[in-house]
Amino acid sequence: MTQFSNKYDLEERTAKFGEAVIVLCKAIKQDFITRSIIDQLVRSATSVGANYMEANGASSKKDFRNKIFICKKEVQETKHWLRMLVKCVPELSEELKKLWKEAQELTMIFQKITSSLNEKLTN
Repeated sequence: MTQFSNKYDLEERTAKFGEAVIVLCKAIKQDFITRSIIDQLVRSATSVGANYMEANGASSKKDFRNKIFICKKEVQETKHWLRMLVKCVPELSEELKKLWKEAQELTMIFQKITSSLNEKLTN
């Protein structure tokens, strides 16, 4: 399947999002609680880009739609862990809110792609 073309350059955007989460998490002093949340956050945030790359290599429109749906699920999970981290590290709340906003935008983009594909596949 050919790469999904879009004006958002989602490959780069999702990679930068994952990188930004990694950089921020590396700066956080880890304890019993933050270590667990950081681990979950990094996994879900970096999974968004990895799944988007898989979507672009999908073998069918249905496979592409499923991978995009996984991207949406992973970015929604990321929003949860960002929220939890704000409670653990309130001094980083502004940086975490910026990441949360980007995660929200990505959620809406992936939702729109999924909705559009669902319409095309049912017609």
